[in-house]
Amino acid sequence: MYTSTGFISFFLRRLTGVALVFYLALHLWVIGSANAGPEVFDARLNAVQTPIFKLAEIALLAAVVYHAFDGIRLLIVHYFKVTEYRKSLFYAAFAISAILTIAGGIPILLFMLEGL
Repeated sequence: MYTSTGFISFFLRRLTGVALVFYLALHLWVIGSANAGPEVFDARLNAVQTPIFKLAEIALLAAVVYHAFDGIRLLIVHYFKVTEYRKSLFYAAFAISAILTIAGGIPILLFMLEGL
């Protein structure tokens, strides 16, 4: 079955958008607990310092980077009228996102492994 890069881009953009909204809710839950007292805040902060959340930070990094570069790609295609390069620009945005995710994920993994 052939799937176009346009559909993949659309799907990944929506998926990363939903992931970012979920992260924002989690972030507000943790930071908002500062009003509930230091014990509650410390407990929630400790809950998100586990290794599974460190891996989730790498997924968050991937979501932010891909969402940003795909948005830039959309702006380029729309405002510069370069529709014939949509597929190439998608692959470029995806490759740059992957490289930056790996480059940013390695220090997160090293920091996580250091704490174990």
